[in-house]
Amino acid sequence: MLRSLLLCAVCGSVSVLLPADVWRLWSRWFTDWLGIAAGPASVRLFTKSELSRYTGEKGSPGLYLAILGQVFDVKKGKKHYGPGGSYSFFSGKLVGTYYNHNGEPTQVLSDVELAVTQGRKLKAESELENNLFPPCNSEWSSAKGGRVWCSPHSGGVEREWAGVPRKLYRPGSKSHRCVCVRTTGPPSNQPNSAQNRGDLENPSLQEYAGCHSLSVSCALP
Repeated sequence: MLRSLLLCAVCGSVSVLLPADVWRLWSRWFTDWLGIAAGPASVRLFTKSELSRYTGEKGSPGLYLAILGQVFDVKKGKKHYGPGGSYSFFSGKLVGTYYNHNGEPTQVLSDVELAVTQGRKLKAESELENNLFPPCNSEWSSAKGGRVWCSPHSGGVEREWAGVPRKLYRPGSKSHRCVCVRTTGPPSNQPNSAQNRGDLENPSLQEYAGCHSLSVSCALP
């Protein structure tokens, strides 16, 4: 599991602890989605003390926000920092955790960028796995016990097939999750195969005890 990343959000002297996935969302808001343009080639360096003056309060020179050492001018979006707000990139860097006094990135920033890259990779792998093995529907009651079942939209993955419930184990793990498995056509990892059992033969899968092999619903004891 990725560790949480420290996001230095300085509007005055405010620091917020955010996980990597939230940082990716913020990064998207402040760059691609909101169309922030890069500033001029010259870069202004701020100390934390200097940046603390930009609080947006009366008499302050402006309202700046620092995210992972990059400084943004957010005075136009003072009331709303969400989608649709107005942001502009100020060509400045915050000296400290992420940039040194020469404006060069520190090892901490490199570690953060690596963690973000790894997070994106894990997210892509997770999305690929969910499309291959969508999660089951599930329910439980004290009167009837539990049940897992599959449908063409279980797990929020729309598809033409429903599949059957199976336990999916990750390598080296004793825990599992219920997934829906395709029962016809060639295996996903052998698209040219003549086999017609879908992904039922995947070695990471296990049937539910007492449940028919091709049943779309399985009762849990």
